[in-house]
Amino acid sequence: MAFIWMLIVGLVVGLIARALMPGNQSMGLVLTTILGIVGALVGGFLGQALGFYPEGSQVGLLASVIGAIIVLFVYGLIAKKR
Repeated sequence: MAFIWMLIVGLVVGLIARALMPGNQSMGLVLTTILGIVGALVGGFLGQALGFYPEGSQVGLLASVIGAIIVLFVYGLIAKKR
């Protein structure tokens, strides 16, 4: 059941990040879900590095969205070079 929640939260975080990021991001639901999951990992890593979250704690929605926006920005830079 935890895997299903991870997918649902990843999709929601990815959709929020895509809505907040200007420009056209042409990706499907699978890439949006992966974006949200990776964004949560990046947000958790940055939160721990900055001292906002203790090690092993859950990351909040805001940090997940910020991480997803960072990942989406980097993805846009890489996709633009092609």
